[in-house]
Amino acid sequence: MNMNFGIMRLIRGNPVLEVLLGATCGGLLVLLVRWSQGAWMPSGEPTYSSRIEDTLTPTLEKFTWQAQFPLPLDRESSQVFPFLLNHPDKCKVSGGVPFLVMLVMTQPQDQVLRDAIRYTWGNETTVPGVIIRRLFLMGLSSDFSSHHLLEEDEKHKDLLQVGFLDTYHNQTLKTLMGLEWVAQYCPMTHYVLKVNGNVFLNPHLLVQQILKPEQQPWPDFITGCIYRNRIPIRRQSHPQYMPLDMFSHARYPPYCCSPGYVLSRPLALKVLSIARRMPAVHLEDVFVGLCLHQLGVEPTPSPPNTFLMFGRLYNRCDFRGFALVHPFKHQKLLQVWPDFQKGNITCPLKGRVGMETSQLDSN
Repeated sequence: MNMNFGIMRLIRGNPVLEVLLGATCGGLLVLLVRWSQGAWMPSGEPTYSSRIEDTLTPTLEKFTWQAQFPLPLDRESSQVFPFLLNHPDKCKVSGGVPFLVMLVMTQPQDQVLRDAIRYTWGNETTVPGVIIRRLFLMGLSSDFSSHHLLEEDEKHKDLLQVGFLDTYHNQTLKTLMGLEWVAQYCPMTHYVLKVNGNVFLNPHLLVQQILKPEQQPWPDFITGCIYRNRIPIRRQSHPQYMPLDMFSHARYPPYCCSPGYVLSRPLALKVLSIARRMPAVHLEDVFVGLCLHQLGVEPTPSPPNTFLMFGRLYNRCDFRGFALVHPFKHQKLLQVWPDFQKGNITCPLKGRVGMETSQLDSN
């Protein structure tokens, strides 16, 4: 008995062991769920060794889910992939219902990047009169101490960490767990922005000229940089390789590019619901597009050249007309942000950016 209490004190006093224990329990719960459904993971799925040294030194292969099976997301999904860091009261802060929730995708080791975003476009007060809530979503890292995350989260209270390893092939699951958090803890927000950390974002243009707070939210709305008639890449060495047994069609349905897109809360909840019944695809933006196709929803085109996916040299007045530019390094972001703030004063007025009436009527 004394030994058990000693072990518990050791775990509670060691944030690294706490996170690793949470990840291991999350993995075991997934196995139990799959077993209870009468289905085992494919033979290529990771296995868990009982050796102590393997538990203390996790590898990518050991904790990476390849997402080749229907995702076990349901109303109890937080028990399968637990939120190790969570802020369930984030949207209950006095002031009213959030207009926009920013789910910013980063990795545990990206503290410098997160600090740059907090200081610039991720500042929750950057759009006067509009309630914005910002959260950084991440999984686990096998080589980054959770102690630093705990300190960062204690200071900023804006980290969501989920109990699976943060890898490229887990991006679909990462995004869906972000939507799951919205469904559980912020179900009244008007819009949800899924955005990667390596971008330049113009919150004023996105909120005031695309989403337009003075208008009623559109129920089945999603916009960003839309890809149409994209052909799946069948070359195994390519990071966006798509196996035939995962997706056999010649072209993808329309989808919004992964670096950043915004969707209405009702549509976000519909995507989450349909995702629970669909075979998972590791390409996150493609998977969301497949969910939209299943729902019979078409992405709404954004104003031309507002979501740029292939980079752009910074120019204050040009960037005033962009909602998002990808990629954009955080070092450059910190350099140009003070100058960008001058744009409303020194740049010539341009025509109001907005959706075409016919496009909005279709939603």
